[in-house]
Amino acid sequence: MGNCGTREESAVVSHAHQVQQLHMLSIPGRNATAPPEKKHSRSTSDLSDPSTPCNIEDSRKNAVLYTHVIAFTLFELETITKSFRPDYILGEGGFGTVYKGYIDENVRVGLKSLPVAVKVLNKEGLQGHREWLTEVNFLGQLRHPNLVKLIGYCCEDDHRLLVYEFMFRGSLENHLFRKATVPLSWATRMMIALGAAKGLAFLHNAERPVIYRDFKTSNILLDSDYTAKLSDFGLAKAGPQGDETHVSTRVMGTYGYAAPEYVMTGHLTARSDVYSFGVVLLELLTGRKSVDKTRPSKEQSLVDWARPKLNDKRKLLQIIDPRLENQYSVRAAQKACSLAYYCLSQNPKARPLMSDVVETLEPLQSRSGGTNEVSLSSSSSTPTLMGAGGPFAMGGTPDYRMHHRLGGSVGAGAGCRSPNPNYSPGGAAACRVR
Repeated sequence: MGNCGTREESAVVSHAHQVQQLHMLSIPGRNATAPPEKKHSRSTSDLSDPSTPCNIEDSRKNAVLYTHVIAFTLFELETITKSFRPDYILGEGGFGTVYKGYIDENVRVGLKSLPVAVKVLNKEGLQGHREWLTEVNFLGQLRHPNLVKLIGYCCEDDHRLLVYEFMFRGSLENHLFRKATVPLSWATRMMIALGAAKGLAFLHNAERPVIYRDFKTSNILLDSDYTAKLSDFGLAKAGPQGDETHVSTRVMGTYGYAAPEYVMTGHLTARSDVYSFGVVLLELLTGRKSVDKTRPSKEQSLVDWARPKLNDKRKLLQIIDPRLENQYSVRAAQKACSLAYYCLSQNPKARPLMSDVVETLEPLQSRSGGTNEVSLSSSSSTPTLMGAGGPFAMGGTPDYRMHHRLGGSVGAGAGCRSPNPNYSPGGAAACRVR
């Protein structure tokens, strides 16, 4: 197993003794854990079946016990994925292929039974070693109910793998846009929006703020009870500190979600994430993709088409997902649309903080289970967004069309210095509201 990375790349892992321990762990023969001698016999073919509450509940309890990031061997991960069998594939992306697996004592003595997702870096893919290392560094230290839990990693030779808790219901993208799926209810959509908002707020309010930079429906994963968790931290960036107003960086992200000022200048702030959140909230409200080339030209960009309607109390109900079949509160819809309107402001300073977004979404959560049939006459006032500091000022709605193509890859590093597998982060801090 090769030595991993540079000190600059591992700046997030700041304690020297942790780095020293990692260096020791990366030397063959220094890992005290005996290699597994046999493969587990349990099938993982039913891992995505949400109809097994007993297994899901056991998995949830066991996941809590994994407080340390584990350094897995390549052999162990080959074992739990049956040598990365094609029928174990959960999905594929810019990073590479994700496989389902199952860890327990048959893999390594002392491991609790847990279904996992194993992400394998594609050596010829768009993302490289730096993104892998970024993800390990951030998720290895951050813990929050709305961030996917990193169980472990593997760094052997040129192999880079990540092991996460398994999310039984997959991505929000699939639930919103796959035709075969049952439409998400209004209450579930608002619950998902709140969970994702809490995850972003936690990152923005960390001791060293973190800008997520790639907030989109495919990166929001859902647990068995539709708890939303942010995944894929490969593009995450440490935010500005002190007198800094922004972080200058190459423009990376996903077309249709990136904030316009970031695309134009490369200046990254927490408000860039707020804009991306506004796009996802708009997707939840409308059931439409951020960019859809199959629609008429004026409707292909969701933001361009929908934002002017968000502040019109009569037009806004026309853009609500028809699959909801009017099963939602008009007042809640107005507030959610108003929130999306402000998040999508062209002026970054006019966008709310994510802590304010959380405050706005919390009253929209369904507690009684009841719904009101939609009626234009049921609302008598123009929607306003009320946060801790009162309604946000109304801004203009200049036309915006993105002409930049986002992307770009970072070349693979010479090696990888991984975070301390024995580092145990503190408990998840509560989402701080300013």
